[in-house]
Amino acid sequence: MNETAIKILVAGPSGAGKTTLIQTLSQSPVVNTDVRSSTGNRLTTVAMDFGQLRLDQYAIHLFGAPGQERFDFTWEILLDGSLGLLLLVSGKDATHFPQARRIYDYLLSRNPIPLVLGVTHQDHPNCWDCKEVASYLDLDPAAAVPIDATKLESATELLVRLFELVERA
Repeated sequence: MNETAIKILVAGPSGAGKTTLIQTLSQSPVVNTDVRSSTGNRLTTVAMDFGQLRLDQYAIHLFGAPGQERFDFTWEILLDGSLGLLLLVSGKDATHFPQARRIYDYLLSRNPIPLVLGVTHQDHPNCWDCKEVASYLDLDPAAAVPIDATKLESATELLVRLFELVERA
């Protein structure tokens, strides 16, 4: 049986939940390049994360891009060959929205692929909801999904939504 590989890019600002999402979805050990952030209080990705899962005859390869601007040179490399984009944005911190917009503009200006916006940290008080974040990014609210990157069901829903868009494209 032939196996078809599908590359999905997971991008977004630092702290949005990209590494966590890939760890939740991956059926194999996740390769990551996390180091202590300059503030020293959390880990941050400096090159990429990689995880994979299998669905029927498909091998889905998840590539996580670093969110910090100083690593933006990796974004185009990771985008190459991607069938879809999962853009994660934390709804608890609007100061990250301009960076999300920059990432979105950068990636889709180079390769207009199907996109689903995952809004994380929805359990925090005064969190921006999906429609508000989509509006800020000038995206169709139907492309926005609330997500808990730590829960397999929620992470899978995000991936399914992306595949629905890929199928229509």
